[in-house]
Amino acid sequence: MEKRVITILGCTASGKGSLARALAQEIGSEILSVDSMKVYRGMDIGTAKPTPQQRAALPHHLIDVADPWETFS
Repeated sequence: MEKRVITILGCTASGKGSLARALAQEIGSEILSVDSMKVYRGMDIGTAKPTPQQRAALPHHLIDVADPWETFS
């Protein structure tokens, strides 16, 4: 079975997250965030992280996985 990766790119506050969640729910997929700030715990203001309810509804990866003082790349 061939697997494909769908990439959603766009400007800040353009609706990428909403589109990704709708698409992931439609096709039964998961979300892999590659945002440089969403990876850090506690950086919730200004990052538009998905809500706990949104994260519970479908798997999200690479969100809140490092502390702000840690180097992550």
